[in-house]
Parts: sequence; structure tokens; C-alpha cells
Amino acid sequence: MVDTRTAPYGLFILRLALGIMWLSHGLMKIFIFTVPGFAGFLSSKMGLPGALAIPFIAVEIVGGLLLIGGVYARQVAILLIPMMLGALSYHLPNGWVFSAPGGGWEYPAFLVVGQVVLALAGEGAFAVKPAALLPTRRAVVA
Repeated sequence: MVDTRTAPYGLFILRLALGIMWLSHGLMKIFIFTVPGFAGFLSSKMGLPGALAIPFIAVEIVGGLLLIGGVYARQVAILLIPMMLGALSYHLPNGWVFSAPGGGWEYPAFLVVGQVVLALAGEGAFAVKPAALLPTRRAVVA
């Protein structure tokens, strides 16, 4: 049973947490790792073109801001899943615990699940521009 009185606030907290995570990871790649450092990581460790660094960072920052604001958050959550699956695939050989050398895969996996929950359940309270991914049925409260 879903508590229709409090569920929107729980989804808002989830949306906010995911948005802050994406925003902070994008900013971390600018201010801590630096763009050239992240580009080097992409090419040397992941076998991807270093030129993808700026688009990846932009997607993380813009996606985070859109989630925080609740602007098409369900769609944004789905669009961000492939990026997190890429991080998950990188961390998979390192084992479960994220504190393992090179970082484990449980944190990216948990974030993918959070994104899926947000996409399925909706933006929650305080969304600037909610957009239904699927037709929704509103509960009738007597």
C-alpha cells in the first residue's frame, strides 16, 4: 500500500539526492580531477575517446540540475542510466565494496536502481515541470 500523503515527499528526497549526486560528480570532474585528468582517465582506463570528457561532464551537471529542479525528472533519470551503467561496468571487476581498490560496483548499481525507481514512481513533490513517462492514475482519497 502506498501512502499517498507522504510518498510525494519521499520521491522528492530521492530526486534531490540523485540530483545532488550527479551535480557533485560532474563538478568533481572539473575541480578535483580536472577536465584533462578525466579525459586521460577515459582514454587510458576505459578505452574511450578523451574528447568525451566535456560531454560527459555536461550531462552529469545538467542532468543533476534537472533532477534537483524536477524538470522532466522521469525522463532525465532514464537518460542518465547508461552513464551509470558505464561506471558500473568499469567498477565490476573490482568487487562489491566501493572502498575496494579501484572502487566496487555496489554504489553505481544502487544509483541505477534509484534512477529506475524515480523513473517508475514519478518526480514527487515540488517538481517544476513534471512530465508523465507513462499515463498515471491518481489515487482517490476518501
